[in-house]
Amino acid sequence: MQDGREEAWAVLPDRDLLLGVDIGTGSSKGVLTTLDGRVLARASRRHRTDNPRPGRVEHDADAVWWDDFRAISRELTARAADPDDVAAGRVAAVCASGIGPTVLLADGHGRPLRPAILYGVDTRSVVEAAELEERYGAHDLLRRCGSRMSTQAAGGKLEWLRRHEPDVLARARFFFMTNSYLVFRLTGEYVLDRHSASQSTPLYDRHEMAWIEDRCARIAPGVPMPRLVWPSERVGTVTPEASAATGIPVGTLVAAGTCDAWAEAESVDVGRPGDLMVMYGSTTFFVAVTDGPRFHPSLWGTAGVRPGQSTLAAGMASSGSAVEWWRETIGAPDVGELVAEAAAVPPGAHGLVALPYFAGERTPFADAEARGALLGLTLRTTRGEVDRALLEATAFGVRHNLDEMRAAGVDIRRVVAVGGGTGSPLWPQIVTDVTGLRQDLPAERIGASLGDAKFAAVALGAVDVDAVWNRVESTTEPDPAAAEIYAGLYPAYRALHEATAELQHQLSALERRTRV
Repeated sequence: MQDGREEAWAVLPDRDLLLGVDIGTGSSKGVLTTLDGRVLARASRRHRTDNPRPGRVEHDADAVWWDDFRAISRELTARAADPDDVAAGRVAAVCASGIGPTVLLADGHGRPLRPAILYGVDTRSVVEAAELEERYGAHDLLRRCGSRMSTQAAGGKLEWLRRHEPDVLARARFFFMTNSYLVFRLTGEYVLDRHSASQSTPLYDRHEMAWIEDRCARIAPGVPMPRLVWPSERVGTVTPEASAATGIPVGTLVAAGTCDAWAEAESVDVGRPGDLMVMYGSTTFFVAVTDGPRFHPSLWGTAGVRPGQSTLAAGMASSGSAVEWWRETIGAPDVGELVAEAAAVPPGAHGLVALPYFAGERTPFADAEARGALLGLTLRTTRGEVDRALLEATAFGVRHNLDEMRAAGVDIRRVVAVGGGTGSPLWPQIVTDVTGLRQDLPAERIGASLGDAKFAAVALGAVDVDAVWNRVESTTEPDPAAAEIYAGLYPAYRALHEATAELQHQLSALERRTRV
């Protein structure tokens, strides 16, 4: 708690509610739930993501993170306060998650000094990541930190700021990620969850579960590192100032939260070794729960969200965003129409193969200079065929990542599909046919904000972290005929990248020179 004392908090099952809010890349979502996870109300809000230069992706932390949180909280707490609303009750605990790892530097009052640098979609730290890996050694980073250096890591972004914006770093007294900034605005507490910290290579020791102090002092001099907690740990209560801004009652318990993908995994009860979450969204993300720390040079070994839990993660830089690019380019009225056209196209898209690297790639190879491609275009190619080829490309990327997870010793026993891309059955079905893996689709698919509500419930002491909140609604099964076609195309997908990788880099360099 803020004054260091543990407060008594009476749980009132018939009245107490939980508020979970997740800040995404292009939109934010919130839910109001009962103590057992039943969703009573939901809210969402779209926001702007800035791309000031090629390879740079940023958010204004106040105009995006805090304003979205405030708007969603006000909408949902107003419903909680309305005695005639089905969502009426007392908001007893709140938790927020967000895109991560992000890097936001703030002054001594907690005011942001510059826009927040986003996760691996921001590739500005390519040079710094390579130099940090040379300094500390790939083997040391992998074994001590869980991951090698890449543009995903928060430590490389801090090194970029040290070199390119030293005046900003000199004034900085706080290092925030999305969820920790919201915790600070709500409670005044300066904390970071251990999972998010484990994505700060080379600054965090996975085995000691602690900051590596000499590296922090060298890369972020003068910036104290936040106190480390678990995502479901209660870290403070809502202040009067924050209450006035958000509508959340003064004194409401606040849990630490974490990165969005891990909160999303918690929302569908992915918590046991062998569980794998596949998140279908603007990017595709994977979280596998492992039986102890697992390491692979192409993947991200991280702390989990529960004490003692380990995860191995992977993330593609673009997937749904590539389909959205295609929709906007051809002026299709909505994604639903385009997906319907793709569904009418047979597996293999009549011999059209795509590479999904429209924003470089994160895993299973870290290559910010990778670029997308389409091979097999003819004068008869339709927009539905292109859309299906893009969906199939993301599925081939999923298989590539899962092949690497298995090489790291991960035994995948259960797959759960989540995210906006599961709204239509086509995309998960293609992934199932490409990988051969059944996928469970949960009844509630709102995502990370529901996981946040569960963290809040654990912080409140209302449920155990192992409680099942989200039943399985349906399961995708492989189609043998489609699987046979994809088994033949997968080598072509892999060969296309290998054959064009050098050319992709040449074209990327040309883009940097010519794009204003």
